[in-house]
Amino acid sequence: MSGASLPSPPARQRFRRALLGWYRRNGRDLPWRRTSDPYHILVSEVMLQQTQVDRVLPKYHEWLDKYPSLEALAAAPEDDVADSWRPLGYNIRPRRLHAIARESMARYGGRLPSDQETLLSFKGIGAYTAGAIRSFAFRERAAILDTNVARVLFRVFVRRGDPKAHAMRKHLWAVSETVVPHKHVFDFNQALMDLGATVCVARKPKCGVCPMTKLCRSFPWREPRSRG
Repeated sequence: MSGASLPSPPARQRFRRALLGWYRRNGRDLPWRRTSDPYHILVSEVMLQQTQVDRVLPKYHEWLDKYPSLEALAAAPEDDVADSWRPLGYNIRPRRLHAIARESMARYGGRLPSDQETLLSFKGIGAYTAGAIRSFAFRERAAILDTNVARVLFRVFVRRGDPKAHAMRKHLWAVSETVVPHKHVFDFNQALMDLGATVCVARKPKCGVCPMTKLCRSFPWREPRSRG
């Protein structure tokens, strides 16, 4: 996407301050935010793919009670692992988790590595999940971009264009990499996801309570008119 600009240093600073201040007051208390265990982080991120938080919460606890470590998961029969996943759906996910556990045992001593290149070598770990593991488990400066984060960054910093286009997605990754701070990366990325999940939602965003109204290029939001 030629000609697209990245946020200026002052814009980045204002965005970070507003987002972190909002998160301190409004961040959700979720169990995977109380751990730095890379395996627990991985489980939560895979479960949350296309699945609502309220559906994930009970299964997350149940799963970790049954498979508390990569070693325990790797030792379990694959069919038992798949059965334990129900009723979350998208049933390729438990098999990928199982394969990741076995590869971790075979190649990395039962630990998830922290570098992006190695994380991306696992089948089932993409750029978003690698960034989540690095920032949430290892507290490294790493960008993330899921649907909610992309929506926030597009509305605040871009506004025009097709947010689903490949070139735009690439640009939004660059925006995410630009705005992520060197400190407080865990809180910052969690805040980005929370803002997109609870305030800057796809339909009828709650602009009245959004901390970004003074920065947002899309404010005030107007619901697109339907054709017909």
